[in-house]
Amino acid sequence: MINTVIKRMLLACFVSSILIVISFFILLEQQIQQPLPLKQVQLLTVDKGSSVSSFAKKLVKKGWIENRFWLRAYSRLYPNKVQIKAGTYQVPLNTNLQSLLALLASGKEHQFQLTFVEGSNFKQWLAQLAQQPNLSQTLTTLSPKQIAQRLGIEQANPEGWFFPETYAFTQGVDDFQLLKRAHGKMKKALEDLWQQRANDLPYKTPYQALIMASIIEKETSYLPEQPLIASVFINRLANKMRLQTDPTVIYGLGDRYQGDITRAHLKEKTAYNTYRVNGFPPTPIAMPGISALKAALNPATSNYFYFVSGGNGKHVFSTTLKEHNAAVRAFLAGQKNK
Repeated sequence: MINTVIKRMLLACFVSSILIVISFFILLEQQIQQPLPLKQVQLLTVDKGSSVSSFAKKLVKKGWIENRFWLRAYSRLYPNKVQIKAGTYQVPLNTNLQSLLALLASGKEHQFQLTFVEGSNFKQWLAQLAQQPNLSQTLTTLSPKQIAQRLGIEQANPEGWFFPETYAFTQGVDDFQLLKRAHGKMKKALEDLWQQRANDLPYKTPYQALIMASIIEKETSYLPEQPLIASVFINRLANKMRLQTDPTVIYGLGDRYQGDITRAHLKEKTAYNTYRVNGFPPTPIAMPGISALKAALNPATSNYFYFVSGGNGKHVFSTTLKEHNAAVRAFLAGQKNK
């Protein structure tokens, strides 16, 4: 009789223990599968050397979980599923703790993006980089010449040597690395297009083609017109005419340019005043895009020597100065009527 009672008691304890264990795993699964209380997509940074305990404490502080118990228990039972890797991650809405742990174990950090537009200059690029809080800032104490030296650029002014597009990066990457990538891409693009260039171009080096591309880029944002703009400058150089292009004058003025080019500016003999100097300015004046590079190295064939704005985003092209002056008068009359 006593043995039977003891056996029943032991069986009851065993069953109770089984039920407790089952209940625990059910509760653990519920906690791990429960969506985090996020109202919007958020970034989460995991510091190097973070332990499961410190990570759980961080989540509690952020209000994402109520306590550390379930996460710590899950890590002890399934250590292979809790492999936290340092980095900054984008956590989407309706993410649960299990999905979050899988994201951190994958090491797929969030990719920030920075876009450099065609026609922007090196000074503007440095300002953009300096405004990025997710980049490690290393360039602020360096001069353009020092940056050029670090990149192996021969010219003291690295203007034009960076390819404009959108670059992705992870948290903490240093700003120099983005410049290095952009420089490598521009070098490759220029080298490839130089090998495919048209015959009888007035360039002694690929660098001169880069200078021309930057001028074309600043003259028009209407891409179908760029090869024709290129032909005008090619024709001028072939006939020993000066380039006479306003964007180079503006670049040479630097901070002195306040929105208008004066007669005094056009008379001032600077290295970038192509109304006063022959041939190319000493450096590019902006970062040309792929379209401008292609136009510089494979320009259209034309008899044009002049162009002026048509007031509609496009240009009016002329073969003679007389035609050009008439087009200028028409443009000015149109501006006055507006």
